[in-house]
Amino acid sequence: MVYTLNPSRDMLYQFASYLYNEDFINKETKSSSINLSASLLGTGGGFGFSSDKEDRFFDIGVEITKMLETISSQNRKILICVDEVSKTHDMVLFSLEFASWMIQGFPVYFVCTGLYENVLELGNVKNLTFFRRGKTISTLPLNYIKMAEIYKSKLMLDSDTAKQMASVTKGYAYAFQVLGYLYWKNNIDRKGSGELSELMTQYDEYLEEYVYEKIWMELSAKEREILAQIPPDGEIQVSQLREKLDMSSNMMSVYRDRLKKQGILDTSKYGWLSFALPRFGNIIQYWV
Repeated sequence: MVYTLNPSRDMLYQFASYLYNEDFINKETKSSSINLSASLLGTGGGFGFSSDKEDRFFDIGVEITKMLETISSQNRKILICVDEVSKTHDMVLFSLEFASWMIQGFPVYFVCTGLYENVLELGNVKNLTFFRRGKTISTLPLNYIKMAEIYKSKLMLDSDTAKQMASVTKGYAYAFQVLGYLYWKNNIDRKGSGELSELMTQYDEYLEEYVYEKIWMELSAKEREILAQIPPDGEIQVSQLREKLDMSSNMMSVYRDRLKKQGILDTSKYGWLSFALPRFGNIIQYWV
């Protein structure tokens, strides 16, 4: 059973609502304090209480545990999926309950996606060490050959133009989508010949407004200072950057690692740094 939960709403109630609506859950054996309200299902609720007296003895975690016991006895498994996790009140409460289910051995599994810093912050919450021990997969850049083939087939491009467009995205998924959309839209609207050079201004605007501005605002002053010294379309030696900033090797390693994990810096070439995000260096020049 696969359930996708919305992290901006009460996740425990969402999960309980999903379980309660499964046909194999025996409603007769459940606590009489629960009644399911269809009107609440779409608003993040889902459960009501039949009386004030019973309300005092109701606990959503206990009710979920009862249903998980039934699921476990039937050899069923549950996968919970959450997109864009962050350290919110509801997310922390849900994670603490999930840790309890793990201890009890219930067949419940959890997969989530989120920005590096948000996942790290959630893992630093007390009693959520399991979150940090879980397997973490960092997304890699998209394959250039596959991107070029998609551009070529979907937009009816020649091979050289398709390869050039794929290169401009640096494998960044959002950039890949935006550039393809802009090329298609400009040709449909007949606003230009569709030349790549004509799309760069719009391309930069999309990246800045929907992604890069937020990334920049969430960086520390020192991280911004480091990024401002890297050539927009080139690379710089780590030793040269340290000299410019008068920074120790250990301190530089800390910031380099953090910016790499955030997907901002490319450190694949030993001893050198460059931008992993397309056009990021060009855009931040307006902010430094």
